[in-house]
Amino acid sequence: MAKQMIKGLTMLLLVVALSLVTAVVSANGQSSKRQIANIPFTFVVGDNELSAGKYSVEPATSTGEALKITGTENGTAMFRMSSQLDSREPAEKGKLVFHRYGNQYFLAEVWTAGERQGRKVTKSKGEKAIEREYTAIRSRSERVEIALGRQ
Repeated sequence: MAKQMIKGLTMLLLVVALSLVTAVVSANGQSSKRQIANIPFTFVVGDNELSAGKYSVEPATSTGEALKITGTENGTAMFRMSSQLDSREPAEKGKLVFHRYGNQYFLAEVWTAGERQGRKVTKSKGEKAIEREYTAIRSRSERVEIALGRQ
């Protein structure tokens, strides 16, 4: 009976230790994906307009399906769904890509330096409507890139 209790307690401690190690490794992996950009213009994420300034971008989930965009100066935090983008070559530098329609900028992509996968930000209803208007008048959006740095 005592051997079974010791064996059970040992297994419990092993499971707890593995859980802690996994949690620490997961947290470290996520924090290393945090990147900073100084965005010189007002831009839109989802249905929210954000002012120019410094923003951090990081995965909000372990798979990166959701992104967290946080204003480092004002603490504004936004979450937006994203999908994976693939590139043949690793990105030379981290960058944010915006679609520009006239004087409106919409966050479109996030790329991390040295990685072949980026994230495509889900378009909002507002961006889709503006995109349709621009298509109707035979005008195109402009692609604008902003450099990202690690924090």
